[in-house]
Amino acid sequence: MREVNFYRTADGRCPVREFLDGLPESVKGKIFWAFNLIETADKVPEKFFKHLSGTKMYECRIAYESIAYRFLGFFHNGNLIILTNGFVKKVWKTPRTEIKTGKQRMKDFLENGGFYERCR
Repeated sequence: MREVNFYRTADGRCPVREFLDGLPESVKGKIFWAFNLIETADKVPEKFFKHLSGTKMYECRIAYESIAYRFLGFFHNGNLIILTNGFVKKVWKTPRTEIKTGKQRMKDFLENGGFYERCR
């Protein structure tokens, strides 16, 4: 079983939580449904969770009313998933700036004690 968590900075900021706070409740409901699926399904469909080739990053993929919501993250200590950033995807490929942000936060997490918070 996997566990989805959110990256937190050393000063307590949680970028994923901040992104979620700006979304309507209906969208958050679908997103948390997808997070639950990622945590509990034996095999998560690629439609919802996909490895980003050439990186150690994964992409949580949620569509709601033709809007593509994405969350980047990585595995830590086996089944712990740390989500680093969330965004609305507006182009076909995942933006390099978002991948770069995710990689920087993963590096910070691994080098500075691994701050995170439970997603629920």
